[in-house]
Amino acid sequence: MTLVLRPSRKREPVPALPLPPLRLPAELGLPALIILIALLLGGLPFLRLVLAAFAPGWQFAPETAFAAMTGRSAITATLHTLDTSFFSALGALAIGTVVALALGVTDVRGKRPLAFAFVFSMMIAPQVAALAFLSLLAPNSQVLMLLGLTPAPGTANPLLGRGGIILVMALHHAPLVAITLWTGLRSIPHSLVEAAQMEGAGPATITSRIIVPVLRPQFIAAGLIAFVAGVGNFGIPALLGLPVNYLTLPTLIYRRLSSFGPESLPETAALALLVGAVAALGILAGMAVARRQGGKVEIERPLEPFWLLGPARPFVAAGLWLLLLVKLGLPFFALLSEALTPALGVPLSWQTLTFDKFAEVLFRQAVTIRAFWNSFWFAAVAAILLSLTSIAFAYGLERRIGRLRRPVELIVELPYALPGVVLAIACILIFLRPLPLIGVSIYGTPFIILFAYLARFLPLALKAPLAAMAQIEAHHEEAAKLDGAGLWQMLRFIVAPILAPAAAVSALMVFLVAFNELTVSALLWSSGTETLGVVLFSLKEAGLAGEAAAIAISASAVILAAMLLLDLLGRHLPRNVLPWRI
Repeated sequence: MTLVLRPSRKREPVPALPLPPLRLPAELGLPALIILIALLLGGLPFLRLVLAAFAPGWQFAPETAFAAMTGRSAITATLHTLDTSFFSALGALAIGTVVALALGVTDVRGKRPLAFAFVFSMMIAPQVAALAFLSLLAPNSQVLMLLGLTPAPGTANPLLGRGGIILVMALHHAPLVAITLWTGLRSIPHSLVEAAQMEGAGPATITSRIIVPVLRPQFIAAGLIAFVAGVGNFGIPALLGLPVNYLTLPTLIYRRLSSFGPESLPETAALALLVGAVAALGILAGMAVARRQGGKVEIERPLEPFWLLGPARPFVAAGLWLLLLVKLGLPFFALLSEALTPALGVPLSWQTLTFDKFAEVLFRQAVTIRAFWNSFWFAAVAAILLSLTSIAFAYGLERRIGRLRRPVELIVELPYALPGVVLAIACILIFLRPLPLIGVSIYGTPFIILFAYLARFLPLALKAPLAAMAQIEAHHEEAAKLDGAGLWQMLRFIVAPILAPAAAVSALMVFLVAFNELTVSALLWSSGTETLGVVLFSLKEAGLAGEAAAIAISASAVILAAMLLLDLLGRHLPRNVLPWRI
Protein backbone atom coordinates (compact mmCIF):
# COMPACT_ATOMS: atom_id res chain seq x y z
CA MET A 1 0.00 0.00 0.00
CA THR A 2 1.53 3.23 -1.15
CA LEU A 3 0.99 6.32 0.95
CA VAL A 4 0.60 9.45 -1.15
CA LEU A 5 1.37 12.75 0.55
CA ARG A 6 -0.55 15.73 -0.74
CA PRO A 7 0.33 19.35 -0.04
CA SER A 8 -1.90 20.82 2.58
CA ARG A 9 -4.29 23.53 1.51
CA LYS A 10 -4.17 26.85 3.26
CA ARG A 11 -7.39 27.41 5.15
CA GLU A 12 -9.09 30.64 4.37
CA PRO A 13 -10.62 32.51 7.29
CA VAL A 14 -14.34 32.05 7.66
CA PRO A 15 -16.05 35.41 7.24
CA ALA A 16 -17.70 36.61 10.42
CA LEU A 17 -21.46 36.78 10.24
CA PRO A 18 -22.92 40.19 11.03
CA LEU A 19 -24.53 40.38 14.45
CA PRO A 20 -28.27 40.86 14.31
CA PRO A 21 -29.48 44.22 15.57
CA LEU A 22 -30.52 44.26 19.18
CA ARG A 23 -34.29 44.33 19.21
CA LEU A 24 -36.71 43.65 21.96
CA PRO A 25 -39.62 41.37 21.17
CA ALA A 26 -42.83 43.28 20.54
CA GLU A 27 -44.27 41.85 23.74
CA LEU A 28 -41.45 43.46 25.72
CA GLY A 29 -40.93 46.53 23.53
CA LEU A 30 -44.16 48.30 24.45
CA PRO A 31 -43.84 47.75 28.23
CA ALA A 32 -40.19 48.85 28.06
CA LEU A 33 -41.19 52.01 26.17
CA ILE A 34 -43.93 52.80 28.68
CA ILE A 35 -41.57 52.35 31.63
CA LEU A 36 -38.94 54.51 29.93
CA ILE A 37 -41.40 57.36 29.27
CA ALA A 38 -42.76 57.09 32.81
CA LEU A 39 -39.27 57.37 34.27
CA LEU A 40 -38.35 60.25 31.97
CA LEU A 41 -41.46 62.32 32.67
CA GLY A 42 -42.22 61.27 36.23
CA GLY A 43 -39.12 59.87 37.87
CA LEU A 44 -36.24 61.91 36.49
CA PRO A 45 -37.51 65.39 37.49
CA PHE A 46 -37.97 64.48 41.12
CA LEU A 47 -34.73 62.53 41.35
CA ARG A 48 -32.93 65.61 40.02
CA LEU A 49 -34.78 67.79 42.55
CA VAL A 50 -33.69 65.61 45.48
CA LEU A 51 -30.08 65.62 44.26
CA ALA A 52 -30.04 69.41 43.88
CA ALA A 53 -31.45 69.91 47.37
CA PHE A 54 -29.30 67.43 49.29
CA ALA A 55 -26.23 67.23 47.04
CA PRO A 56 -25.64 70.67 45.52
CA GLY A 57 -22.62 70.59 43.23
CA TRP A 58 -22.88 66.75 43.32
CA GLN A 59 -21.51 66.69 46.87
CA PHE A 60 -23.69 65.41 49.68
CA ALA A 61 -24.47 68.43 51.85
CA PRO A 62 -27.93 68.09 53.44
CA GLU A 63 -27.28 70.98 55.83
CA THR A 64 -28.00 73.44 53.00
CA ALA A 65 -31.45 71.95 52.43
CA PHE A 66 -32.28 71.79 56.13
CA ALA A 67 -31.16 75.39 56.59
CA ALA A 68 -33.48 76.49 53.78
CA MET A 69 -36.40 74.47 55.13
CA THR A 70 -36.01 75.69 58.72
CA GLY A 71 -35.41 79.36 57.99
CA ARG A 72 -37.82 81.90 59.42
CA SER A 73 -39.36 82.79 56.07
CA ALA A 74 -39.79 79.10 55.15
CA ILE A 75 -41.46 78.27 58.46
CA THR A 76 -43.80 81.26 58.13
CA ALA A 77 -44.69 80.34 54.56
CA THR A 78 -45.27 76.72 55.59
CA LEU A 79 -47.64 77.77 58.36
CA HIS A 80 -49.48 80.07 55.94
CA THR A 81 -49.73 77.21 53.42
CA LEU A 82 -51.10 74.77 56.00
CA ASP A 83 -53.50 77.38 57.38
CA THR A 84 -55.00 78.50 54.08
CA SER A 85 -55.09 74.98 52.63
CA PHE A 86 -56.80 73.49 55.69
CA PHE A 87 -59.52 76.10 56.11
CA SER A 88 -60.15 76.44 52.38
CA ALA A 89 -60.51 72.63 52.22
CA LEU A 90 -63.14 72.80 54.99
CA GLY A 91 -65.00 75.49 53.08
CA ALA A 92 -64.75 73.56 49.82
CA LEU A 93 -66.00 70.44 51.59
CA ALA A 94 -69.06 72.26 52.92
CA ILE A 95 -69.96 73.90 49.61
CA GLY A 96 -69.17 70.87 47.47
CA THR A 97 -71.18 68.53 49.72
CA VAL A 98 -74.31 70.66 49.47
CA VAL A 99 -74.05 70.84 45.68
CA ALA A 100 -73.20 67.14 45.27
CA LEU A 101 -76.12 65.96 47.39
CA ALA A 102 -78.56 68.46 45.87
CA LEU A 103 -77.72 67.30 42.34
CA GLY A 104 -77.16 63.64 43.24
CA VAL A 105 -80.07 62.60 45.47
CA THR A 106 -82.86 65.13 44.77
CA ASP A 107 -85.11 65.68 41.75
CA VAL A 108 -84.08 69.32 41.34
CA ARG A 109 -84.48 70.62 37.80
CA GLY A 110 -81.65 71.72 35.54
CA LYS A 111 -79.05 69.28 36.86
CA ARG A 112 -76.97 69.21 33.67
CA PRO A 113 -76.56 72.99 33.25
CA LEU A 114 -76.01 73.42 36.99
CA ALA A 115 -73.26 70.78 37.04
CA PHE A 116 -71.73 72.20 33.86
CA ALA A 117 -71.58 75.74 35.27
CA PHE A 118 -70.23 74.49 38.60
CA VAL A 119 -67.40 72.56 36.93
CA PHE A 120 -66.71 75.47 34.56
CA SER A 121 -66.07 77.69 37.56
CA MET A 122 -63.20 75.33 38.46
CA MET A 123 -61.87 74.95 34.90
CA ILE A 124 -61.07 78.65 34.63
CA ALA A 125 -57.61 79.49 35.88
CA PRO A 126 -57.17 80.21 39.62
CA GLN A 127 -55.60 83.57 38.82
CA VAL A 128 -58.67 84.47 36.75
CA ALA A 129 -60.93 83.56 39.66
CA ALA A 130 -58.80 85.66 42.02
CA LEU A 131 -58.82 88.61 39.61
CA ALA A 132 -62.61 88.36 39.23
CA PHE A 133 -63.22 88.45 42.98
CA LEU A 134 -60.74 91.33 43.35
CA SER A 135 -62.74 93.24 40.74
CA LEU A 136 -66.00 92.40 42.52
CA LEU A 137 -64.95 93.86 45.89
CA ALA A 138 -62.64 96.62 44.65
CA PRO A 139 -63.51 100.20 45.72
CA ASN A 140 -64.32 101.02 42.08
CA SER A 141 -66.40 97.85 41.49
CA GLN A 142 -69.25 98.33 39.03
CA VAL A 143 -71.35 95.77 40.94
CA LEU A 144 -70.93 97.65 44.23
CA MET A 145 -71.84 100.89 42.41
CA LEU A 146 -75.06 99.33 41.12
CA LEU A 147 -75.92 98.06 44.61
CA GLY A 148 -75.03 101.37 46.28
CA LEU A 149 -72.34 99.74 48.38
CA THR A 150 -69.32 101.61 47.04
CA PRO A 151 -66.71 102.00 49.82
CA ALA A 152 -64.76 105.17 50.41
CA PRO A 153 -61.92 105.90 47.96
CA GLY A 154 -58.65 104.38 49.08
CA THR A 155 -60.32 101.55 51.01
CA ALA A 156 -58.22 98.39 50.89
CA ASN A 157 -59.71 95.43 49.08
CA PRO A 158 -60.99 93.06 51.82
CA LEU A 159 -59.87 90.00 49.84
CA LEU A 160 -56.18 90.80 50.12
CA GLY A 161 -54.49 88.55 52.66
CA ARG A 162 -55.35 85.38 54.51
CA GLY A 163 -59.14 85.62 54.57
CA GLY A 164 -59.47 86.34 50.87
CA ILE A 165 -57.16 83.48 49.93
CA ILE A 166 -59.18 81.02 52.04
CA LEU A 167 -62.52 82.25 50.66
CA VAL A 168 -61.55 82.22 46.98
CA MET A 169 -59.73 78.88 47.22
CA ALA A 170 -62.71 77.33 49.00
CA LEU A 171 -65.06 78.47 46.24
CA HIS A 172 -62.63 77.48 43.50
CA HIS A 173 -61.94 73.98 44.86
CA ALA A 174 -65.54 73.14 45.83
CA PRO A 175 -66.19 71.44 42.44
CA LEU A 176 -63.32 69.02 43.20
CA VAL A 177 -65.27 67.91 46.26
CA ALA A 178 -68.52 67.63 44.33
CA ILE A 179 -66.92 65.53 41.57
CA THR A 180 -65.43 63.15 44.15
CA LEU A 181 -68.77 62.77 45.92
CA TRP A 182 -70.62 62.23 42.63
CA THR A 183 -68.27 59.31 41.97
CA GLY A 184 -69.08 57.92 45.42
CA LEU A 185 -72.82 58.30 44.90
CA ARG A 186 -72.63 56.24 41.71
CA SER A 187 -71.09 53.39 43.71
CA ILE A 188 -74.05 53.12 46.12
CA PRO A 189 -76.65 50.48 45.17
CA HIS A 190 -80.20 51.80 45.01
CA SER A 191 -81.39 48.71 46.88
CA LEU A 192 -80.14 50.30 50.12
CA VAL A 193 -82.52 53.21 49.61
CA GLU A 194 -85.40 50.94 48.66
CA ALA A 195 -84.87 48.83 51.78
CA ALA A 196 -84.94 51.95 53.96
CA GLN A 197 -88.07 53.24 52.23
CA MET A 198 -89.82 49.93 52.90
CA GLU A 199 -89.05 50.48 56.58
CA GLY A 200 -90.73 53.89 56.41
CA ALA A 201 -87.59 56.07 56.42
CA GLY A 202 -87.94 59.51 54.87
CA PRO A 203 -85.42 61.09 52.47
CA ALA A 204 -83.77 63.17 55.20
CA THR A 205 -83.28 60.07 57.36
CA ILE A 206 -81.95 58.05 54.41
CA THR A 207 -79.48 60.80 53.56
CA SER A 208 -78.21 61.30 57.10
CA ARG A 209 -78.14 57.66 58.23
CA ILE A 210 -77.29 55.78 55.02
CA ILE A 211 -75.88 57.99 52.27
CA VAL A 212 -73.60 60.16 54.41
CA PRO A 213 -72.10 57.25 56.43
CA VAL A 214 -71.52 55.21 53.25
CA LEU A 215 -69.82 58.24 51.67
CA ARG A 216 -67.50 58.79 54.64
CA PRO A 217 -64.39 57.61 52.72
CA GLN A 218 -65.29 59.92 49.83
CA PHE A 219 -65.75 62.84 52.23
CA ILE A 220 -62.26 62.27 53.62
CA ALA A 221 -60.78 61.83 50.14
CA ALA A 222 -62.53 64.96 48.86
CA GLY A 223 -61.26 67.04 51.76
CA LEU A 224 -57.72 65.77 51.20
CA ILE A 225 -57.93 66.52 47.47
CA ALA A 226 -59.01 70.08 48.23
CA PHE A 227 -56.19 70.38 50.77
CA VAL A 228 -53.55 69.21 48.28
CA ALA A 229 -54.96 71.56 45.63
CA GLY A 230 -54.65 74.41 48.12
CA VAL A 231 -51.04 73.54 48.93
CA GLY A 232 -50.03 73.76 45.29
CA ASN A 233 -52.21 76.70 44.29
CA PHE A 234 -50.09 79.61 43.04
CA GLY A 235 -52.47 81.94 41.19
CA ILE A 236 -54.79 82.79 44.08
CA PRO A 237 -52.09 83.36 46.77
CA ALA A 238 -50.03 85.30 44.20
CA LEU A 239 -52.78 87.81 43.38
CA LEU A 240 -54.27 88.02 46.87
CA GLY A 241 -51.20 87.49 49.05
CA LEU A 242 -48.15 89.00 47.36
CA PRO A 243 -49.50 92.61 47.40
CA VAL A 244 -49.68 92.44 51.22
CA ASN A 245 -46.59 90.24 51.64
CA TYR A 246 -48.62 87.22 52.78
CA LEU A 247 -46.47 84.40 51.40
CA THR A 248 -47.24 80.73 50.98
CA LEU A 249 -44.59 78.22 49.92
CA PRO A 250 -45.29 78.47 46.15
CA THR A 251 -45.21 82.29 46.22
CA LEU A 252 -42.08 82.27 48.40
CA ILE A 253 -40.33 80.09 45.82
CA TYR A 254 -41.49 82.40 43.03
CA ARG A 255 -40.19 85.47 44.84
CA ARG A 256 -36.82 83.83 45.64
CA LEU A 257 -36.28 82.60 42.11
CA SER A 258 -37.37 85.85 40.45
CA SER A 259 -35.17 87.89 42.82
CA PHE A 260 -31.97 85.81 42.87
CA GLY A 261 -32.20 83.77 39.67
CA PRO A 262 -30.44 80.42 39.12
CA GLU A 263 -28.04 81.09 42.01
CA SER A 264 -30.88 80.33 44.42
CA LEU A 265 -31.68 76.95 42.84
CA PRO A 266 -30.33 74.76 45.71
CA GLU A 267 -32.39 76.75 48.20
CA THR A 268 -35.52 76.80 46.03
CA ALA A 269 -35.10 73.07 45.36
CA ALA A 270 -35.21 72.46 49.11
CA LEU A 271 -38.31 74.65 49.40
CA ALA A 272 -39.90 72.78 46.48
CA LEU A 273 -39.27 69.52 48.32
CA LEU A 274 -40.93 71.06 51.37
CA VAL A 275 -44.00 71.88 49.26
CA GLY A 276 -43.98 68.35 47.90
CA ALA A 277 -43.69 66.88 51.39
CA VAL A 278 -46.69 68.86 52.63
CA ALA A 279 -48.74 67.80 49.60
CA ALA A 280 -47.51 64.20 49.90
CA LEU A 281 -48.99 63.99 53.40
CA GLY A 282 -52.41 64.63 51.94
CA ILE A 283 -51.83 62.26 49.02
CA LEU A 284 -50.66 59.41 51.26
CA ALA A 285 -53.59 59.95 53.60
CA GLY A 286 -55.94 59.75 50.62
CA MET A 287 -54.31 56.51 49.46
CA ALA A 288 -54.68 55.05 52.95
CA VAL A 289 -58.37 55.92 52.96
CA ALA A 290 -58.80 54.32 49.53
CA ARG A 291 -57.13 51.10 50.73
CA ARG A 292 -59.32 50.90 53.81
CA GLN A 293 -62.42 51.43 51.72
CA GLY A 294 -62.38 47.77 50.68
CA GLY A 295 -63.01 45.99 47.42
CA LYS A 296 -65.50 46.68 44.67
CA VAL A 297 -69.18 45.85 45.05
CA GLU A 298 -71.25 44.61 42.14
CA ILE A 299 -74.10 47.05 41.62
CA GLU A 300 -77.09 45.93 39.60
CA ARG A 301 -78.82 49.30 39.83
CA PRO A 302 -76.90 52.45 40.77
CA LEU A 303 -78.31 55.08 43.06
CA GLU A 304 -81.11 57.18 41.61
CA PRO A 305 -82.57 60.45 42.94
CA PHE A 306 -84.90 59.52 45.79
CA TRP A 307 -85.57 62.88 47.47
CA LEU A 308 -88.70 64.32 45.87
CA LEU A 309 -88.65 68.01 46.77
CA GLY A 310 -92.25 68.79 45.89
CA PRO A 311 -93.09 72.47 46.51
CA ALA A 312 -89.50 73.15 47.61
CA ARG A 313 -88.14 72.16 44.20
CA PRO A 314 -87.96 75.67 42.68
CA PHE A 315 -86.43 77.08 45.89
CA VAL A 316 -83.63 74.49 45.91
CA ALA A 317 -82.91 75.22 42.25
CA ALA A 318 -82.94 78.96 43.00
CA GLY A 319 -80.50 78.42 45.87
CA LEU A 320 -78.07 76.54 43.61
CA TRP A 321 -78.29 79.21 40.92
CA LEU A 322 -77.75 81.87 43.58
CA LEU A 323 -74.59 80.08 44.67
CA LEU A 324 -73.38 80.10 41.07
CA LEU A 325 -74.27 83.78 40.82
CA VAL A 326 -72.05 84.56 43.81
CA LYS A 327 -69.31 82.13 42.74
CA LEU A 328 -69.26 82.86 39.03
CA GLY A 329 -71.80 85.40 37.79
CA LEU A 330 -71.12 88.49 39.88
CA PRO A 331 -67.30 88.21 39.85
CA PHE A 332 -67.26 87.80 36.08
CA PHE A 333 -69.71 90.65 35.57
CA ALA A 334 -67.38 92.85 37.63
CA LEU A 335 -64.43 91.63 35.57
CA LEU A 336 -66.26 92.23 32.30
CA SER A 337 -67.38 95.71 33.30
CA GLU A 338 -63.81 96.57 34.27
CA ALA A 339 -62.68 95.51 30.80
CA LEU A 340 -65.47 97.47 29.06
CA THR A 341 -64.99 100.85 30.77
CA PRO A 342 -62.36 103.35 29.62
CA ALA A 343 -60.90 103.95 33.10
CA LEU A 344 -61.24 102.79 36.69
CA GLY A 345 -64.17 104.31 38.51
CA VAL A 346 -66.12 105.25 35.37
CA PRO A 347 -69.69 103.86 35.61
CA LEU A 348 -70.59 101.33 32.93
CA SER A 349 -73.25 102.65 30.55
CA TRP A 350 -74.02 102.69 26.83
CA GLN A 351 -72.11 105.98 26.58
CA THR A 352 -68.98 104.69 28.34
CA LEU A 353 -69.02 101.18 26.86
CA THR A 354 -65.81 100.50 24.92
CA PHE A 355 -64.04 97.46 23.52
CA ASP A 356 -60.74 99.29 23.32
CA LYS A 357 -59.07 97.14 25.99
CA PHE A 358 -60.06 93.96 24.20
CA ALA A 359 -58.70 95.37 20.96
CA GLU A 360 -55.52 96.39 22.79
CA VAL A 361 -54.72 92.95 24.20
CA LEU A 362 -56.00 90.93 21.23
CA PHE A 363 -54.72 92.95 18.27
CA ARG A 364 -52.28 95.69 19.28
CA GLN A 365 -49.95 94.63 22.09
CA ALA A 366 -47.29 92.28 20.75
CA VAL A 367 -46.68 90.60 24.11
CA THR A 368 -50.34 89.73 24.72
CA ILE A 369 -50.84 88.52 21.15
CA ARG A 370 -47.74 86.37 21.51
CA ALA A 371 -49.00 85.07 24.86
CA PHE A 372 -52.31 83.97 23.29
CA TRP A 373 -50.48 82.13 20.52
CA ASN A 374 -47.95 80.62 22.92
CA SER A 375 -50.67 79.36 25.26
CA PHE A 376 -52.66 78.00 22.33
CA TRP A 377 -49.72 76.18 20.75
CA PHE A 378 -48.27 74.89 24.03
CA ALA A 379 -51.67 73.53 25.04
CA ALA A 380 -52.51 72.20 21.56
CA VAL A 381 -49.17 70.45 20.95
CA ALA A 382 -49.18 68.93 24.44
CA ALA A 383 -52.78 67.80 23.94
CA ILE A 384 -52.06 66.15 20.57
CA LEU A 385 -48.88 64.41 21.72
CA LEU A 386 -50.45 63.19 24.94
CA SER A 387 -53.61 61.95 23.22
CA LEU A 388 -51.50 59.85 20.83
CA THR A 389 -49.31 58.63 23.68
CA SER A 390 -52.35 57.79 25.79
CA ILE A 391 -53.54 55.18 23.27
CA ALA A 392 -50.35 53.14 23.54
CA PHE A 393 -50.19 53.74 27.30
CA ALA A 394 -53.79 52.66 27.86
CA TYR A 395 -53.30 49.45 25.86
CA GLY A 396 -49.97 48.68 27.49
CA LEU A 397 -51.16 49.32 31.04
CA GLU A 398 -54.37 47.36 30.57
CA ARG A 399 -53.03 44.39 28.58
CA ARG A 400 -49.25 44.09 28.67
CA ILE A 401 -47.50 45.47 31.71
CA GLY A 402 -48.93 43.12 34.35
CA ARG A 403 -47.85 43.58 37.96
CA LEU A 404 -45.80 46.68 37.16
CA ARG A 405 -48.93 48.63 36.29
CA ARG A 406 -49.47 50.22 39.68
CA PRO A 407 -45.82 51.32 40.20
CA VAL A 408 -45.76 52.79 36.69
CA GLU A 409 -49.03 54.62 37.32
CA LEU A 410 -47.67 56.06 40.57
CA ILE A 411 -44.55 57.37 38.82
CA VAL A 412 -46.64 58.89 36.03
CA GLU A 413 -49.00 60.56 38.51
CA LEU A 414 -46.21 62.26 40.49
CA PRO A 415 -46.00 65.46 38.37
CA TYR A 416 -49.80 65.85 38.38
CA ALA A 417 -50.38 64.99 42.03
CA LEU A 418 -47.66 67.21 43.49
CA PRO A 419 -47.76 71.01 43.15
CA GLY A 420 -46.70 72.45 39.81
CA VAL A 421 -44.01 74.61 41.36
CA VAL A 422 -42.17 71.42 42.35
CA LEU A 423 -42.14 70.22 38.74
CA ALA A 424 -41.06 73.65 37.49
CA ILE A 425 -38.00 73.76 39.74
CA ALA A 426 -37.13 70.19 38.72
CA CYS A 427 -37.32 71.12 35.01
CA ILE A 428 -35.03 74.11 35.56
CA LEU A 429 -32.49 71.87 37.26
CA ILE A 430 -32.61 69.27 34.48
CA PHE A 431 -32.37 71.64 31.53
CA LEU A 432 -30.33 74.57 32.87
CA ARG A 433 -27.12 73.01 31.53
CA PRO A 434 -26.62 71.62 28.02
CA LEU A 435 -28.05 68.18 27.46
CA PRO A 436 -25.55 65.32 27.17
CA LEU A 437 -24.63 64.06 23.71
CA ILE A 438 -26.23 66.96 21.82
CA GLY A 439 -24.63 69.75 23.90
CA VAL A 440 -27.68 72.04 23.65
CA SER A 441 -29.69 73.54 26.50
CA ILE A 442 -33.45 73.96 26.15
CA TYR A 443 -33.65 76.25 29.19
CA GLY A 444 -35.30 79.50 28.13
CA THR A 445 -36.86 77.89 25.05
CA PRO A 446 -40.44 76.77 24.43
CA PHE A 447 -39.37 73.13 24.74
CA ILE A 448 -38.88 73.30 28.51
CA ILE A 449 -42.48 74.43 28.97
CA LEU A 450 -43.67 71.75 26.56
CA PHE A 451 -41.74 69.07 28.48
CA ALA A 452 -43.28 70.27 31.74
CA TYR A 453 -46.78 70.17 30.23
CA LEU A 454 -46.21 66.64 28.91
CA ALA A 455 -45.03 65.47 32.33
CA ARG A 456 -47.77 67.23 34.27
CA PHE A 457 -50.80 66.36 32.15
CA LEU A 458 -50.04 62.77 31.09
CA PRO A 459 -52.20 61.35 33.94
CA LEU A 460 -55.09 63.58 32.84
CA ALA A 461 -54.70 62.38 29.25
CA LEU A 462 -54.80 58.74 30.36
CA LYS A 463 -58.10 58.94 32.21
CA ALA A 464 -60.55 58.57 29.31
CA PRO A 465 -58.52 56.04 27.22
CA LEU A 466 -57.94 53.82 30.27
CA ALA A 467 -61.66 53.87 31.06
CA ALA A 468 -62.47 52.97 27.45
CA MET A 469 -59.77 50.28 27.25
CA ALA A 470 -61.12 48.57 30.35
CA GLN A 471 -64.45 48.07 28.55
CA ILE A 472 -62.96 46.58 25.36
CA GLU A 473 -63.00 42.80 25.14
CA ALA A 474 -59.83 41.04 24.03
CA HIS A 475 -61.40 39.10 21.13
CA HIS A 476 -60.53 41.90 18.68
CA GLU A 477 -56.85 41.52 19.49
CA GLU A 478 -57.00 37.72 19.44
CA ALA A 479 -58.55 37.79 15.97
CA ALA A 480 -55.80 40.14 14.79
CA LYS A 481 -53.12 37.80 16.14
CA LEU A 482 -54.67 34.85 14.28
CA ASP A 483 -54.46 36.89 11.09
CA GLY A 484 -50.75 37.47 11.69
CA ALA A 485 -50.93 41.12 12.76
CA GLY A 486 -48.04 42.36 14.85
CA LEU A 487 -48.31 44.50 17.95
CA TRP A 488 -47.80 47.82 16.21
CA GLN A 489 -50.20 46.90 13.40
CA MET A 490 -52.80 45.97 16.00
CA LEU A 491 -52.28 49.28 17.78
CA ARG A 492 -52.61 51.22 14.55
CA PHE A 493 -55.53 49.48 12.89
CA ILE A 494 -57.58 48.08 15.79
CA VAL A 495 -56.85 49.72 19.15
CA ALA A 496 -56.32 53.28 17.92
CA PRO A 497 -59.64 53.55 16.02
CA ILE A 498 -61.54 52.18 19.01
CA LEU A 499 -59.84 54.54 21.49
CA ALA A 500 -59.87 57.56 19.16
CA PRO A 501 -62.99 59.20 20.70
CA ALA A 502 -61.60 58.81 24.22
CA ALA A 503 -58.22 60.15 23.07
CA ALA A 504 -59.97 63.16 21.52
CA VAL A 505 -61.66 63.88 24.83
CA SER A 506 -58.30 63.55 26.57
CA ALA A 507 -56.81 66.07 24.15
CA LEU A 508 -59.55 68.58 24.88
CA MET A 509 -59.26 68.04 28.64
CA VAL A 510 -55.50 68.63 28.49
CA PHE A 511 -56.06 71.73 26.35
CA LEU A 512 -58.60 73.03 28.88
CA VAL A 513 -56.18 72.82 31.79
CA ALA A 514 -52.98 73.77 29.94
CA PHE A 515 -54.35 76.83 28.13
CA ASN A 516 -54.69 78.89 31.31
CA GLU A 517 -51.84 77.25 33.25
CA LEU A 518 -49.69 79.53 35.44
CA THR A 519 -48.05 77.53 38.24
CA VAL A 520 -45.50 75.81 35.97
CA SER A 521 -45.00 78.50 33.33
CA ALA A 522 -44.55 81.28 35.91
CA LEU A 523 -41.10 79.85 36.68
CA LEU A 524 -40.20 78.52 33.22
CA TRP A 525 -41.10 81.36 30.86
CA SER A 526 -38.57 83.67 29.23
CA SER A 527 -38.80 86.54 26.77
CA GLY A 528 -40.77 85.28 23.81
CA THR A 529 -42.36 82.30 25.61
CA GLU A 530 -44.86 84.16 27.80
CA THR A 531 -48.17 82.42 28.43
CA LEU A 532 -51.56 83.93 29.17
CA GLY A 533 -51.28 83.27 32.88
CA VAL A 534 -47.90 84.97 33.04
CA VAL A 535 -49.06 88.04 31.09
CA LEU A 536 -52.25 88.37 33.14
CA PHE A 537 -50.25 88.25 36.36
CA SER A 538 -47.73 90.79 35.00
CA LEU A 539 -50.45 93.22 33.86
CA LYS A 540 -52.15 93.06 37.23
CA GLU A 541 -48.84 93.72 39.01
CA ALA A 542 -48.25 96.69 36.67
CA GLY A 543 -51.62 98.23 37.60
CA LEU A 544 -53.27 97.54 34.21
CA ALA A 545 -56.34 95.89 35.71
CA GLY A 546 -58.58 96.57 32.71
CA GLU A 547 -56.22 94.91 30.25
CA ALA A 548 -55.77 91.97 32.64
CA ALA A 549 -59.56 91.66 32.86
CA ALA A 550 -59.84 91.63 29.06
CA ILE A 551 -57.31 88.78 28.85
CA ALA A 552 -59.12 86.87 31.62
CA ILE A 553 -62.51 87.17 29.88
CA SER A 554 -61.05 86.16 26.49
CA ALA A 555 -59.25 83.14 27.95
CA SER A 556 -62.39 82.05 29.82
CA ALA A 557 -64.38 82.25 26.58
CA VAL A 558 -61.92 79.81 24.98
CA ILE A 559 -62.31 77.45 27.94
CA LEU A 560 -66.12 77.65 27.69
CA ALA A 561 -66.03 76.83 23.97
CA ALA A 562 -63.75 73.84 24.59
CA MET A 563 -66.03 72.55 27.36
CA LEU A 564 -69.10 72.84 25.10
CA LEU A 565 -67.27 70.87 22.42
CA LEU A 566 -66.33 68.27 25.02
CA ASP A 567 -69.95 68.02 26.07
CA LEU A 568 -70.95 67.25 22.48
CA LEU A 569 -68.27 64.56 22.19
CA GLY A 570 -69.21 63.15 25.59
CA ARG A 571 -72.35 61.56 24.16
CA HIS A 572 -70.20 59.01 22.34
CA LEU A 573 -68.01 58.14 25.33
CA PRO A 574 -68.27 55.80 28.29
CA ARG A 575 -70.38 57.19 31.08
CA ASN A 576 -68.77 59.31 33.80
CA VAL A 577 -65.72 60.32 31.75
CA LEU A 578 -66.79 63.98 31.81
CA PRO A 579 -67.26 65.17 35.41
CA TRP A 580 -70.31 67.35 34.75
CA ARG A 581 -72.36 64.67 32.97
CA ILE A 582 -74.00 63.32 36.14
